[in-house]
Amino acid sequence: MKSNIAKLVEQAINSLPDLAEAPEISSISTTVERTRDARHGEFTTNIAMRLAKSLGRKPRDVASAIIDKMPESELVDKVEIAGPGFINFHVSNKALHHELASILHQGKCYGHQEIRPEPKILLEFVSANPTGPLHVGHGRHAAYGATLGNLLEAAGFRVDREYYVNDAGRQMDILGVSIWLRLLEQSGVTISFPEAGYKGDYIRDIAASLNISGMPELAAEEILSGLPADAPQGDKEEYIGALIEKAHQLLGIHHFQRIRKQSLDSILSDIEDDLAGFGVTFDRWFFEQSLTDDNLIDNALIILKERNMLYEKDGATWFRATDYGDEKDRVVVRENGKTTYFASDIAYHNDKRKRGYDHLLDILGSDHHGYQARIRAGLEAMGHGGDSLEVELIQFVSLYRAGEKQPMSTRSGEFVTLRQLREEVGNDAARFFYVMRSNDQHLDFDLELAKSRSNDNPVYYIQYAHARVASVFRQLQDKSLQYDQAAGIANLALLGQIHEKSLMTTLSRFPEVIELAANNRAPQHLVHYLRDLANEFHTYYNAHTFIVDDDALRNARLALITATRAVIASGLEIIGVSAPDSM
Repeated sequence: MKSNIAKLVEQAINSLPDLAEAPEISSISTTVERTRDARHGEFTTNIAMRLAKSLGRKPRDVASAIIDKMPESELVDKVEIAGPGFINFHVSNKALHHELASILHQGKCYGHQEIRPEPKILLEFVSANPTGPLHVGHGRHAAYGATLGNLLEAAGFRVDREYYVNDAGRQMDILGVSIWLRLLEQSGVTISFPEAGYKGDYIRDIAASLNISGMPELAAEEILSGLPADAPQGDKEEYIGALIEKAHQLLGIHHFQRIRKQSLDSILSDIEDDLAGFGVTFDRWFFEQSLTDDNLIDNALIILKERNMLYEKDGATWFRATDYGDEKDRVVVRENGKTTYFASDIAYHNDKRKRGYDHLLDILGSDHHGYQARIRAGLEAMGHGGDSLEVELIQFVSLYRAGEKQPMSTRSGEFVTLRQLREEVGNDAARFFYVMRSNDQHLDFDLELAKSRSNDNPVYYIQYAHARVASVFRQLQDKSLQYDQAAGIANLALLGQIHEKSLMTTLSRFPEVIELAANNRAPQHLVHYLRDLANEFHTYYNAHTFIVDDDALRNARLALITATRAVIASGLEIIGVSAPDSM
């Protein structure tokens, strides 16, 4: 409907020579928006005010000229000038009926756009280090990323979803040595556990499940020999580093890698299972180690060196990131010859582009400020457009129970996992509550509200609207009556009540909400829309009887609530929430 209004405006402008031939007109697009107050119509445009300055005319005069040339349309009842030069449109009932018929014909596909040839988007999200179970913070990443992917696809974009597995580097060594120490502990050899190690019962569980056949049996004296004299009270990073070296020495690289690999497989399997249970799946799991195994890091550094983008300083190799707008140059190879995480990031994002993705959309934690600038610098240095990268940051989550903030972790390394949250409040509430607020705002998650079966719980309130529609049709069956959709569409003119027009108007907004939420990377717009739609339906349900004696009116009203059910189901599906027929 919005696009049709815009076409009417453009036709009017094109029929006015002094407007259509103005050199500025090509750079000024027609923007049509919903009005904030229904008394001023349903749509408005400020095109007259935007044209007036360049034409040297009064905005209201330009608006009047546009309205005079506006072609007649059954979609519009009235067009008027408001304020300094806004053009307001009051849509006709026929327009609303046409939109309602489209919903009934398209069902849950209504509002979804045709597939766009470009850009092809790679959406990377969650990507939590495989060093332990997912916690509630990761859950917000998962819900946001999955919902955003669904929104982008509904808006017509081609989207692939990817999880970057950090299976290389120091964190995996720390995981390996943490599990090794628990293995020793289970065999009766006790070593002071490092402060920098991974704690928690899951480490003991993994250690107990490992296949350790062929590994050497060790005594505490062998392990303690050569460790820092003040360990473990001294520098925690020095102590954990010494333990890693000791594990390499006493176990041998082969056996230590066995521990790392089995631990990774165990944790990653748990992560994948947890996410799948949450309705979150990926097209590809990309392993960091493959960047080394496939020489992607080395090849990227060779390209940068050939382009004079690298230099040596203090024994390290630096990338000239400041040449591309970053705040400082970045190390890509340390003094010890090992490449940095930044070097891996350059290689990884270069590989994304080489795989044919036009737009790289990364969902990262709020501690990644500045990440976008340096990766864009790396992309540009590799010959790609820096604007091909977009980063969305996710803020923290706090859990509240009965108004009291809940502890998220303990000194022992235990923390509230995503699985525990899902088991307590259910997938539907978790998915919904995670995307209720903007991703750049801190989220307070109310556990009691999420579990409540009341109208105060927004996900329950919306699902209840869907279930209420289903209950109407069960009542219809109990009365041995049939719903005739064709007859309902033919008699939509009978829907003249104020609640009916209000509900139809809200339904017609759905395609615009999908586009808005997708383009702004803001699932909360869809959440707010569904709450508004549910409220419109519940108000209509409480004010009117649907199963009336008049066949024509009954079918028209049933057609209206059928369309409402379809839009609610479609919106909930995008968020990853079920649409039950009974509650």
